[in-house]
Amino acid sequence: MKKYILLIIILLVAAFCTTYKVSSSFHYDVTGQKEYSVSPSIMPPVANKIPTSTTLHGIELKDDYAWMMDDTRSDSTVIEYIEAENAYADAILSEMAALKDTIFHEIISRIGEEDVNAPTRWGDYYYYSRREEGKPYLIYCRKFGSLSAPEEIVFDVNSLAEGHEFFSISKREYSPDQRLLAYTVDTTGDERYTLYIKDIEADTLLVDEIYPVNDVEWANDNKTIFYVTPNEENLKSKLAYRHVLGSDSADDELIYKEDDNAFYVWFGRTRSNDYIVLGTNSKTTSEVRYLDADDQPTGREFTLFKPREQGIKYYMTNNGDTWFIRTNESAPNYKIMTARFSDPLKWETFIPHNDSVYIDGFDVFDKYIVVYELHNGDIKPHIFSLEEDADHYISFTEEVYAFYDRWTPDFDTDTLYFYYSSLTTPSSVYAYNMRSKERKLLKRYDVIGGFDPDEYQSERIYATSHDGTKVPISLVYKKELFQKNRSNPLYLNAYGAYGSSRNAGFSRIRISLLDRGFVYAIAHVRGGKEKGEQWYEQGKLLNKKNTFLDYIACAEFLINNKYTSPEKLAAFGASAGGMLMGVVANWRPDLFGVIVADVPSMDKLTVLMDSTASGTKYHYDELGNPYKKEHFDYILSWDTYQNIKKQAYPNMMLTAGYHDSRVRYWQPLRWVAKVRDMKTDDNVLILKTNMAGHYGGSGRYSQYEDIAERYAFIIRMLGIE
Repeated sequence: MKKYILLIIILLVAAFCTTYKVSSSFHYDVTGQKEYSVSPSIMPPVANKIPTSTTLHGIELKDDYAWMMDDTRSDSTVIEYIEAENAYADAILSEMAALKDTIFHEIISRIGEEDVNAPTRWGDYYYYSRREEGKPYLIYCRKFGSLSAPEEIVFDVNSLAEGHEFFSISKREYSPDQRLLAYTVDTTGDERYTLYIKDIEADTLLVDEIYPVNDVEWANDNKTIFYVTPNEENLKSKLAYRHVLGSDSADDELIYKEDDNAFYVWFGRTRSNDYIVLGTNSKTTSEVRYLDADDQPTGREFTLFKPREQGIKYYMTNNGDTWFIRTNESAPNYKIMTARFSDPLKWETFIPHNDSVYIDGFDVFDKYIVVYELHNGDIKPHIFSLEEDADHYISFTEEVYAFYDRWTPDFDTDTLYFYYSSLTTPSSVYAYNMRSKERKLLKRYDVIGGFDPDEYQSERIYATSHDGTKVPISLVYKKELFQKNRSNPLYLNAYGAYGSSRNAGFSRIRISLLDRGFVYAIAHVRGGKEKGEQWYEQGKLLNKKNTFLDYIACAEFLINNKYTSPEKLAAFGASAGGMLMGVVANWRPDLFGVIVADVPSMDKLTVLMDSTASGTKYHYDELGNPYKKEHFDYILSWDTYQNIKKQAYPNMMLTAGYHDSRVRYWQPLRWVAKVRDMKTDDNVLILKTNMAGHYGGSGRYSQYEDIAERYAFIIRMLGIE
């Protein structure tokens, strides 16, 4: 039966393609049972060429595949080509289906089918979520008074998701009296959400239903909500409204409109519950307004805290009549300032700027200020007592770790909830008493079947980049399977964009690689903020090539220091990290045995040249404005699509989301078509387009399957037994 299915797939592919032979010389034992290789008869699709060109700054940009850029998703020719690519990918991946299934079941067996997350106390309620066997989504619950009280199901996402191939919950905001829940739902993956309001006690939905909604916040009267929606031309949040429950949303009061396409709008609330906050942000600049959360007559306007200034970002929250403000004004790594309500523009220093310490964020409680300081890639929570005029750090024994603050809703509390893990320590939830300095372990997400941290080794090493900069690499491996003689396969992950850092935390899924002898490594390349604001600045705009060169330097360092070899080195990145994969594939294909790029942004120059598209100007501050000659020339010099050339490329797998609103499906689609036409090798190149969005399929099983498939492809292409 399997042979007949494969034959049908091949025939479907042949309907859309011309002959292109794929051959493979390596052999690999999937499960220790049978050795086999990729069939040489499977034929990849070859896209039609329709020459077009665009000229900017006197330079002609030729493109044979612009016909694939169909944002209406209605062109049958494009759809047929996507189906042909999917059929070809499925045919290739079917030959490693047994390995994928093995890894998938490994993941399930380590994580388990049923689990209950650690509770968080908010007033008289304990909130938590749990999973049930065979169900892909979370069930959100609470208990009143104590953890021994009867369980109340707030909502079961599995029930809500019935009948939908894709289902994603974004916002979950409880009313201040905890009787109502506002939540937003996406059923396509395009990140355009519908807002619903649930009466928790009655277990019914209110009549209020608003689409599309990107953000939501409650006023203290428990009947007024504020929400943000995109305008018709732009997917980014642009319009802010006030809505009273039970009223017609068509009559909602527009309270703010953002006209600058570089900015988006959001709502929040101070932890004190005193104020609703309306913020506007671009990549470089922010502006905040606030409104008394108790005072909600129609027409009441938000108060502007400080007018926007180009390059200045700030956010504030209050403790009594004092504002606490995090800002980068004359402080690239940020500082914390204070101001009195009576004179909000007179700022005084609470924590000064530090060239070597980046202030990643802060929380203000009734008696404490918690500042999250980034020291050489690791968060160190710094706690200040407002009563005793004293401060201390929460200390950790491991050198390399991951810390995340957890939802701590109460303002008047001594307890701070947080997550902690490392490359060898499973993720744990702690309740930390900021007064006594005692920490209580609430939950450890153990590896079912057992996990001995002593069997694994983590390291923090440094590669020297092209300009002498030391680039951190965090890595982990299983001791008994590691030999420093270039024999180990290595999985090198990176992102390096938009100031987003990659943490060195634990993964139960990752064990499927480690127990097969892989070294798992994270390249903390410039473009993130692992080493502060300057680390980010050195990886953007006219410094963007540092990101790519840092990654190449990390790969070379790992090879030269015998952690791996080129034929056993796997490169992985997603989204902007996928763009990184496209660049290194063009520049240094010889360094990698396999490259995997998830939803990669593979044609940034074309995207940036469309100034009418959603959010384009937001990216100008990150990658440059191509209508400026200097920026255009620089982007052109590295752009993943424009720099494809006739050369041998490694084995590669790309993914795309058909409804992806962040990276349009046609970016990886066109890149694959062009590379397949230009490459001089017989290595495997596949593209798999799912019908969801930027984050792939919904539900845990879909996500586990995607990862298992990626791992199987990498293992198979590297010839690992």
